[in-house]
Amino acid sequence: MISFIFKIFQGSLVGLGAVLPGISGGVLCVIFGIYKSIMEFLASPFKRLKTHLPLLLPYGIGFVAGFLGVSKVLAFLLEKYPDPSVCVFVGLITGMLPSLFKEAGRKGKSKASYIAMILGGIFIFALLTGLKFLDVTIEPNFMWNIFCGFCLALSLIAPGMSFSTLLMPLGLYQPFVDGIGNLDFSVLIPGSIGALLTIILLSNIVNTLFKNHFSVSFHAIIGIVIMATVMIIPFKSFTASPTSCIVNIICIIVGIAVATILDKFNTKILNNKE
Repeated sequence: MISFIFKIFQGSLVGLGAVLPGISGGVLCVIFGIYKSIMEFLASPFKRLKTHLPLLLPYGIGFVAGFLGVSKVLAFLLEKYPDPSVCVFVGLITGMLPSLFKEAGRKGKSKASYIAMILGGIFIFALLTGLKFLDVTIEPNFMWNIFCGFCLALSLIAPGMSFSTLLMPLGLYQPFVDGIGNLDFSVLIPGSIGALLTIILLSNIVNTLFKNHFSVSFHAIIGIVIMATVMIIPFKSFTASPTSCIVNIICIIVGIAVATILDKFNTKILNNKE
């Protein structure tokens, strides 16, 4: 029973990681030692139902609780205190980078790894800069909520990819999280469709990619994460007034501290398992 409850707790942390900007649920799955089991189950759910479902069930229960529990709080904070909230998220991402680099180099590094990281950063910079230059205003709708579901599922399938990476610069993160927190079915249904399609179509591909090209794939994700983080920093807020600048800096420091504490906690659990 204690083990079951602890697994639920770990699952809730994965749920928190899935919705919190800058913290990847996939990375937490890797750290908790369940990523391989999850990918095996997603790749062949019917074949591995009897062997993997009992193991993953408590994690699934915790994931749902953690995911839904934090969504409403995040929606409120982003609406009332947008710039300080984003700065906390920037701090969370920054604090997680050392563990991401450590995980990315777990199987060695090569020139291709760093090239992939640079190309990943260039790609996301070009994409987000192009959208900003074209002054693209995205209104959330059924199809965009499917895209949000795609990003959410990808954050679990691809370790290191936070689903807010693309959604926040596009202005889709807050309405999507708000819809989840309020159990809005106009958001939940297309989001679920997008997540399910992603799992069906990409789980085998991503699993194979990380299995055969782990370092290159992981470093490409790190490049995307770093550049996307730079793109969401509210630079204007820092120059608006001395007070806002100080508040933003404090929020970034708090985010880094929280991410560091969480990383040490995860490392301790991993070391105990070994």
